[in-house]
Amino acid sequence: METEQKSDILFVGFNQNADCFACGTESGFKIFNTDPFKNTFSRDLDGGIGIVSMLFRCNILALSGGGSNPRYNPDRVMLWDDSQSKCIGELKFKSEVKAIKMNKETIVVVLEDRIYVYEFLSLKISDAIETWTNPDGLCCLSSMKDTNVLVCPDKEQGMIRIINNGNQETVKAHDGSIASLSLSPDATKCATASDKGTLVRIFDTSTATKLQEVRRGADPAKIYSIAFSSNDLLAVSSDKGTVHVFGLKTSEEKKKEETSKNTTSYFGFMKGVLPEYFSSEWSFAQFKFNEDSDSTYTACAFTDNNSLVLVSKKGDYYLLEVDKEGKTITKKAHLMVNSE
Repeated sequence: METEQKSDILFVGFNQNADCFACGTESGFKIFNTDPFKNTFSRDLDGGIGIVSMLFRCNILALSGGGSNPRYNPDRVMLWDDSQSKCIGELKFKSEVKAIKMNKETIVVVLEDRIYVYEFLSLKISDAIETWTNPDGLCCLSSMKDTNVLVCPDKEQGMIRIINNGNQETVKAHDGSIASLSLSPDATKCATASDKGTLVRIFDTSTATKLQEVRRGADPAKIYSIAFSSNDLLAVSSDKGTVHVFGLKTSEEKKKEETSKNTTSYFGFMKGVLPEYFSSEWSFAQFKFNEDSDSTYTACAFTDNNSLVLVSKKGDYYLLEVDKEGKTITKKAHLMVNSE
């Protein structure tokens, strides 16, 4: 009887504009072009890489060890220069690194209960932020020129901190712990989900006001990933093996108070009497990417041409086409990363 090959993937993540993605493996890391799908390069480092952070398509990557035989200590960040095939810098910490975010000016290192911000060129520390317990290393960093936005969990459960060009705001996003965070491409909006996984809330990063609330479903779920498109769509992947797509309200729609693209409940007239369940906006398109009960982490992202890409730690790669209205999703490709 043929047995399914176990994936050796420890990490999957996209670069800033999702035109490529990285996989950290038990033996090194691989970089793939997103669309068309192609293995750009692979590096065998004789040890596990648990985090791979890219800076667009720059030759500098930030790595941290992971897996059964880590190549580097998991409490360190190694700056890898691929043009020289060696590490050119190192940051050491007292606990395991949970995530690394970069833009052209900043390196952000996320630990379980603290975030450190460094200047990219000098590696001098510029800020230290205390957070609520953050085992998944949640943090978002803007990447566009002349924007400087960072969003992360705050010190209290369910709170987020928004740092926008030096101005700081905190907001109560959820009652439960924050389980997922995402920034829009222009960094004007952020999206949050809690450990309950039923609601996703969208906030303005300048004012910290809530702009919209969408509902993934009624049953609790673990939200894996949230992604904004450049044309006002929002994708949410979860351990239900499904990605949901929502329409975001434009400024004009908010001003006119028109009905959004999503289907809203007919019970809206009882708002304030019935729970939020009846007034939340529901997704108008969804795609089932995993029929198995043992769903694994699956990251989602929109490309520059607004195709939706899913990559899982199992090694699945999906390229999906979402129509302009966001009402239908068509599978364009399904490949296995491990076969490359």
